[in-house]
Amino acid sequence: MSEQLLQVKDLVVSVEDTEILHGVGLEINRGETHVLMGPNGAGKSTLGYAIMGSPRYEINQGRILFDGKDITEEPADKRARAGIFLSFQNPLEVPGITLGNFLRNALEQRTGERIRPWEFRKQLKKTMEVLQMDPSYADRDLNVGFSGGEKKKAEILQLLMLKPELAILDETDSGLDVDAVRTVSRGIEEFQKDEKGALLIITHSTRILESLRVDATHVLAEGRMVASGDSSLVDEINEHGFEKYTGRREND
Repeated sequence: MSEQLLQVKDLVVSVEDTEILHGVGLEINRGETHVLMGPNGAGKSTLGYAIMGSPRYEINQGRILFDGKDITEEPADKRARAGIFLSFQNPLEVPGITLGNFLRNALEQRTGERIRPWEFRKQLKKTMEVLQMDPSYADRDLNVGFSGGEKKKAEILQLLMLKPELAILDETDSGLDVDAVRTVSRGIEEFQKDEKGALLIITHSTRILESLRVDATHVLAEGRMVASGDSSLVDEINEHGFEKYTGRREND
């Protein structure tokens, strides 16, 4: 029997006094990959940020349980140390701190242990090779001057280095060309090899899913979870779009 990792129960979330999510529920077991799809403005990213604990997103009702513990009121940094990771649609540029130093500090915060520089560099170099990243990027300021594709690769690099219990990937394939999507997918496949780590992939496209194992698919529309199924639901959405779940054409 699979071990339950995340429970989202009847979650109601507001942003600046506007209610975005209306009683959303979600359960993810260790080692599973779940896909969250839906039209633009459905509330997909809101759910990701609420699970991560972003202070901008106010939880008005419901609970979030992670590894059996209620984290509904926990700050984002504590959730990160507990093993929740969120990749951003638009990663921020951080002048003054290199990608390498950022990762080493994050890894030490995650594990609570000091890491020898040469061991870290060896691990970092090996992981960057998986993503076909130039090793020199480790010495550049975090995301500063990076292209869109390079920023997304840096996010997946963080995923592979930190090895979180739960990774939430928010529109990781957004704005990427075909080759970049393949590279990012390869990194996610590498993460999937760890049977303990779970994934919640938020997307409105399916390109990034083509080579990935998908255990469950969910559709969010107008702030409500309107459908759940297995990987075949992705194929159904590819063929028919979201009209079945929204009652309207996506471009209306």
